[in-house]
Amino acid sequence: MRRIFWLNPVAHSKHNPIMKKMLQREAASDTEVTVESLTDGPLHLEYHYYGALALPESIAILLRAEREGYDAAVMGCFYDPGLREIREVLTTMPIIFPEETCTYLASTMGDKFSILVAEKKCIPAMSENLERYGLGRKLASFVSLDMNVLEFQEDPALTQSRMMAAGKKALDDGAEVLIFGCTMQYGFAPKMQDALGVPVIDAAITSFKYAEFKADLRQRYGWSHSKRCAYESPKREEITAWGLPW
Repeated sequence: MRRIFWLNPVAHSKHNPIMKKMLQREAASDTEVTVESLTDGPLHLEYHYYGALALPESIAILLRAEREGYDAAVMGCFYDPGLREIREVLTTMPIIFPEETCTYLASTMGDKFSILVAEKKCIPAMSENLERYGLGRKLASFVSLDMNVLEFQEDPALTQSRMMAAGKKALDDGAEVLIFGCTMQYGFAPKMQDALGVPVIDAAITSFKYAEFKADLRQRYGWSHSKRCAYESPKREEITAWGLPW
């Protein structure tokens, strides 16, 4: 038995029931799925400012999930917001970030991958992440759909058409694997994979399945993120003395 917590770090729950149903369908028979959103803040995280506003409540929610005994969690945004901050404060619960997870997986499936992003604004931050993850040379291209993330599920036929065109462009760029650069692009991968003949990585499903895997590793071997150096937790006495949340 494993319990997986999915956080949509935005202040609306419109997609939560759909995502919960989708993830539960993809889950192992003994996995329980919880999907939550923020209660306040921005409705998407395409801007650094929005990401900064979303982080405090995201940290509080994920700390609660750890206290409640969830076996792993997903921070459901492809920007990987708060990766270092969140891993600092979580002590035992594995926390999954979509860009990190999907790009490492893609690098095992082909020599070059492309990421299909919502808008060009997304590219600089995601590119910086790739360099930090050591995967810069594996990138064939970013291809923009020129759509706001809130539009992806509003007109599925239009989104599928734009993604198919972007996928063909990425193949022309030399990609051998395609990655959806937003967790809100869920549901479009099967048709693209069949049509284009290359692996197409759905960021939502991939992150969730990896969370199941990390939950199993933690249960069997006690493995989570290291608490030495990079993800070392702040000192409890400082947190208490300064009246900071934990």
